[in-house]
Amino acid sequence: MKKWLVGIDEAGRGPLAGPVAVGVVLVSKDFDWSQIEGVGDSKQVSAKNRSTIFRCAHNLKKIGQLDWQVAMVSASIIDRRGIVKAINTAMDRCLNSLEKRASKESLETYNPIAWSIKLDGSLKAPDRFIDQETIIKGDSKELVIGLASILAKVTRDKYMERLAQKPEYQIYDLGTHKGYGTKTHRQAIQKYGCTDVHRLTYCKNIVK
Repeated sequence: MKKWLVGIDEAGRGPLAGPVAVGVVLVSKDFDWSQIEGVGDSKQVSAKNRSTIFRCAHNLKKIGQLDWQVAMVSASIIDRRGIVKAINTAMDRCLNSLEKRASKESLETYNPIAWSIKLDGSLKAPDRFIDQETIIKGDSKELVIGLASILAKVTRDKYMERLAQKPEYQIYDLGTHKGYGTKTHRQAIQKYGCTDVHRLTYCKNIVK
């Protein structure tokens, strides 16, 4: 049975606004990583290089060299269910999508037993995936996790930049800080209050 490598990481666990994003990457264990250079921890890769890697991953996906999926869960769900459940929901969506697509290609790829999953930080995949390993700082140690990290971050950043163009959000400058708790973002929340894209549970100590 051919073995497949899966990398999982999230982006946006800590911001005051916007969704959390989870990226999942599926490659064969003999995948040639020279096809996509510069992969690593998304926080250590420049925005320009992240965009280049994202485009490369998109092109490789189109020609069937790898597969990947990013899912996002909104601020309102984070408030209702907590960040851990929100991340797990996004992860499940990604894995289910990849399994469905893989099943159309070959039963060998579809079988979760053939998937060796590498996860960053404290993440855990569903129990049906027997071969899984959680790695502290995995995005800098495993290329497949690093790529998942970059895809999740670029997808989320692009979403926040689009959101920032809407009139009701322009005063928060979401396109610059991507929803994180910068001084200017906190000051804007104090002055204008929260919107429907803010995580109220994260902002409760800012808004009195």
